[in-house]
Amino acid sequence: MEESMKKTQGESGDKEILYSKSLKAGKRIYYLDVKKNQRDDLFLAITESKKIQPKDGSPSSFEKHKIFLYKEDFDKFLEGMQDIIGYIRKQNELTPEGTEGRKTPRILPKEKTDKDDDGKIKLKIEF
Repeated sequence: MEESMKKTQGESGDKEILYSKSLKAGKRIYYLDVKKNQRDDLFLAITESKKIQPKDGSPSSFEKHKIFLYKEDFDKFLEGMQDIIGYIRKQNELTPEGTEGRKTPRILPKEKTDKDDDGKIKLKIEF
């Protein structure tokens, strides 16, 4: 993910953006903008911008989605995001890439294998 940062001081462009950071990720760009409402309260505006390439050859366009996050919700939002990202990372450790969420057997490292009394090796496989 490529990052860039900018500050606007109201002299040009969108005067309501006090601070902004953009994150480029493939076909998407995420804009994190600090804005001020009419009561001078700061909030976070998250915008996802995705380039759409029509298959019929017509000109490309951008699809945008916005989320507004207010200061009283920051802690709960951050806690939820950390929980969800942790869950996804843990699931990705269990599921090899390219399996699209299907669980596949994993052979545990050698130190976790056992030998039968007759000398045959048993493999412990998790699903």
